[in-house]
Amino acid sequence: MNKANCIMVQGTMSCAGKSLLCAALCRIFAQDGYRVAPFKSQNMALNSFVTRDGLEMGRAQVVQAQAAGMEPDVRMNPILLKPSSDTGSQVIVNGEVRGQMPAAAYFKMKRSLIPDILAAYNSLAEEVDIIVIEGAGSPAEINLKADVHHPGDHRDHRWCSCCAEAGLKKRTNL
Repeated sequence: MNKANCIMVQGTMSCAGKSLLCAALCRIFAQDGYRVAPFKSQNMALNSFVTRDGLEMGRAQVVQAQAAGMEPDVRMNPILLKPSSDTGSQVIVNGEVRGQMPAAAYFKMKRSLIPDILAAYNSLAEEVDIIVIEGAGSPAEINLKADVHHPGDHRDHRWCSCCAEAGLKKRTNL
């Protein structure tokens, strides 16, 4: 069982350039001969990309996959939230619509999606040498507590055990 090494990119805020940096890292690693895949556990985007299998995923991870020379795969973005109002989103899990949810309902159930995230990550980790993980927002944004989309406080043992369970060998924060 071969598990990929990983590097995680976090920023100081949303829209800091994490997606572009992850795409660049995917391209650099691929050009150096590594099999590389992007990964963002949860993304929020109004527009999505439809894969050859007819499944939806975030466009940023599609660009990153293309930079890595890989076919876009929903495992690279297992949870996609497509905002439909100021207080709700369409929830897409593994490329398929799970339903329309108000934010409060999603916050109550999102921890139940961790097995989906781990399965997607572990499956990718079996196929590539390096996974480039894109964090969401910033660990300094107090509205984004340690959660399914980024580790937040690195001392948060729930996230650390989640990473250990996923088989992450390295966690490098830029």
